[in-house]
Amino acid sequence: MKVRKQFYNRKNDYEKVFQLLIDTYQQGGKFCNWHPSRWEYMHFHSYYQDEFSEKSGVWEVDGKIVAIVHNELGEGEAFFTVHPDHTYLKPEMLAHAEEYLFKVEDGKKKLRVYGNDFDYELNELFLNNQFVRNEENLQYNTICFFDRIKPFPTIKLPEGFALRSLEENNDLVKVDRVQHRGFNHEGEPPEDGVKGRELMQSAPNFRKDLTIAVESPDGMFVSYVGMWLCQEKKVAYVEPVCTDPDFRNMGLGKAAVLESVRRCAELGAQEVIVESSLPIYLSSGFVPSFIRYPWDKKY
Repeated sequence: MKVRKQFYNRKNDYEKVFQLLIDTYQQGGKFCNWHPSRWEYMHFHSYYQDEFSEKSGVWEVDGKIVAIVHNELGEGEAFFTVHPDHTYLKPEMLAHAEEYLFKVEDGKKKLRVYGNDFDYELNELFLNNQFVRNEENLQYNTICFFDRIKPFPTIKLPEGFALRSLEENNDLVKVDRVQHRGFNHEGEPPEDGVKGRELMQSAPNFRKDLTIAVESPDGMFVSYVGMWLCQEKKVAYVEPVCTDPDFRNMGLGKAAVLESVRRCAELGAQEVIVESSLPIYLSSGFVPSFIRYPWDKKY
């Protein structure tokens, strides 16, 4: 068995990595690699840049990718994806990340790597290579699953507001505005902002029927929830979620999340995950399962 290492090439490798993530996804509350939909979401995000991802390292056996260490949407971070039969590659993957995936701050290299709290082998590797575990803002690195045992919560909206799927109304100007404001950007969105929304919707598994907006009484979108469904594993992935600052603390985001979860369940989803433990998700019925800890090193 000969292992071949190379740099990531989106044209040649994207589908192979996507298949690796499907093959290695483990149902039951803890999964070692990314949810496949996060890989797809990353590649169709307007912030994605080939110049950063092309530094990622890929390991192949007989034409199949068995491991990749890669960034997400910027420099200075590394995520580890490896088939369970090839975990011996982890030290080599870390060495690649330190050589190619760092960023420079104040004249020093800086790298943040991520390890699941149950991956003792990888965490020990980080520790032995002078990485320090970061305990801050872990709510953004906590993987939660929707609790399907409890009765499904009642979906409530204030009078005059309505739930709309993008299958019903895919007004890209409204879609762009709610995400622009919902992620705390000042003012109105730029005129070409819809191009980024078109790009995301061009993803092969983007589901307009599962993407839910809350429409205000004056017809604007004021809350938005994206949902991705991996049919092969019957698992859904929540990303993104946002609400216009003028309409927060009204339960709108929660209602949109629950409506999207409900639709996924109707389509046979056995699991729904979100990679955050913010109050909106916990109050909607999501339960923390594990933490993907960041580890930092300056060198």
